[in-house]
Amino acid sequence: DIFNIRRLSSRMPLFSAAHVHCESAKKFSTKRADRENLEYVFQKFASVHKSGSLYMTYPDFVQKFLGLYCFENANEDTVKQLGTIADYDKDGLISFEEFETFEGLLSLPDHAYRIAFDLFDVNGNGYVSFSEFKSVITVTTLHRQYPFNFDCDFIDLHFGKARDQIVSYEEFTQLIHDFHEEHALQAFQRSDKRNEGKIRAMDFVNIMVQLKSNLLTPFLRDHLMQVVFGAEHGSHISFSYFNAFISLLNNMELLKKLIQARTGNDVHAPVTREELTNDAMSYNQLTPLEVDILFQLAKFLREDDCISYYDVKRMAPFDEYTSKYAPDTAARRVQDAVETRAEGRGRTFLLSILEQVYRFSLGAIAGAIGATAVYPIDLVKTRMQNQRTSTVGEVLYRNSWDCFKKVIRFEGVFGLYRGLVPQLVGVAPEKAIKLTMNDLVKDQFRDKKTGFIPLWAEILAGGCAGGSQVIFTNPLEIVKIRLQVAGEIATAQRVSALHVIRDLGFFGLYKGAKACFLRDIPFSAIYFTAYNHLKMRFADSEGYNNPGSLLLAATLSGAPAAGLTTPADVIKTRLQVVARSGQTTYTGVFDAFGKILREEGPRAFWKGSMARVFRSSPQFGVTLLTYEMLQRAFYIDFGGSKPSGSNILKRPEEAMPTNPDHIGGYKIATLSFDELESRFGLCLPKYKIAAGSGSG
Repeated sequence: DIFNIRRLSSRMPLFSAAHVHCESAKKFSTKRADRENLEYVFQKFASVHKSGSLYMTYPDFVQKFLGLYCFENANEDTVKQLGTIADYDKDGLISFEEFETFEGLLSLPDHAYRIAFDLFDVNGNGYVSFSEFKSVITVTTLHRQYPFNFDCDFIDLHFGKARDQIVSYEEFTQLIHDFHEEHALQAFQRSDKRNEGKIRAMDFVNIMVQLKSNLLTPFLRDHLMQVVFGAEHGSHISFSYFNAFISLLNNMELLKKLIQARTGNDVHAPVTREELTNDAMSYNQLTPLEVDILFQLAKFLREDDCISYYDVKRMAPFDEYTSKYAPDTAARRVQDAVETRAEGRGRTFLLSILEQVYRFSLGAIAGAIGATAVYPIDLVKTRMQNQRTSTVGEVLYRNSWDCFKKVIRFEGVFGLYRGLVPQLVGVAPEKAIKLTMNDLVKDQFRDKKTGFIPLWAEILAGGCAGGSQVIFTNPLEIVKIRLQVAGEIATAQRVSALHVIRDLGFFGLYKGAKACFLRDIPFSAIYFTAYNHLKMRFADSEGYNNPGSLLLAATLSGAPAAGLTTPADVIKTRLQVVARSGQTTYTGVFDAFGKILREEGPRAFWKGSMARVFRSSPQFGVTLLTYEMLQRAFYIDFGGSKPSGSNILKRPEEAMPTNPDHIGGYKIATLSFDELESRFGLCLPKYKIAAGSGSG
């Protein structure tokens, strides 16, 4: 049995229907824990010895093990209620068998409903009676704020007029799903004192905050009053608007799918009202009124009467694996950062400077790793491009592979890394300037509310990035090239970087700079634009990029960028190397272009193109992958823009609490208990209720 439920001791009744559905157990949410490890954890927290066995008390399980309600003056009745969920024989103690069974329950895909069912199954009979249902609802804080009328058609239909019907697990799932809609309906009717089918706007706000708080994100809480009082209906809310507003929040996941179907994985791509309405008409769950409410909310995010996946994400109820019991999860930090940036808070000049230093440092590390990984290919590319065909006996290499073999044969393996040191010295400013300038220019054209960047701005940002790097990298590039070709002449004395610098002088270090501009500006414009779009294309349904998709996008983007700019690279190489006796010399870009074309033909401009592609593509693949992963591993929120594709709002394996004792299904235990509130609105009192007090 893949659920691996072990039958409990004879003192425990047979499992209820909620625990034995093997069909639903075929798809686990988490991997089951090893029994020996689970037993070790159990013994660590169990405090009661009885008849030769260890048992957990409710505080042992809820507070010490799960880490819930670990604060002063915690409500003891709530701790007891939560403890009974894992106590299947309801004897006040939790055995290892029960502890193990509950771990298996947490591994089921419908664990949230099963936990809720066990909360209401007070007597452990495997069903829920009316008295059990009422006993739990009446202690919730929502009932205290808006008392639920149990003498209603909803209860009659589920438990019968005589209240003598019982509800199975399957029936309970629908009951608890519909219950809070009924509760909201009763709250509306209670507020509609004149029976006019409408309530005051303030009453609507109170109902949403009290009964539907699980559907309200920080954005919705901040703008709820403005939406309600700014709408055309004035100071009163109709029943239709009331239902449509709640239905819209319940259908946010559907809205995400609709927008994704139209925009792909571009989370910032705008969708017009007309486009969304046309798509929504394919689904009966969405009405024009709901779409209208959606765009009323969108006005607080953007001014163009459009909406994007990113906008809906901010409105949607928290669907990621976060918990109020684990407030420092990665997903919560990301969400808080998004909300902070969206409101324009926490961004100072000092933070901007620190962000550039941070990017500079990570770019230097990433660039060094990328350059080292592909440097032998770069050396082969340079020697192939410098090879002249106009002089008899001058052809040293038949092709790139022949060049590679001859370098190893005559210069050794380290010959493949000739000139690496000045290259690494240049990588830090090159990558830092390029990445920083690209981000800075994009930020100037980024929509402050939606984060959308037009295509022309992406191209401009890439071009500026490429142009800015030439100032810093041209001197290092010319030194690197002269060191790389120095090994071609066996009789030549060993040349050092310092010797090349003294020989060239300051202005000589910028020889070929025009060709560098000609190469690097279009290269970066093509590369960064292609990378941005391929990255979005390879992202998952939540806009998240895993390392594999990042590497693929970064590598593929390098191919067209490197290939199409090879002619400029050939001209640059010819200008920067020292011409040997009998070789053609060049005075500038146009002179080099004309002479190469006349003497060697058009094909000469594409020399080393394959080596250049095979060098640039993997180098930028490794560099960008390293850069993005470093940003994730050492993420610091400076209040600026976060790298796209790095949000982990729906990545449970990364957002889960990291308590080492929570193994197997217990990895999501605190999050699952949180779902009692976030999914079902079952808010139990957190603190002891003082005598005469009406709230917890």
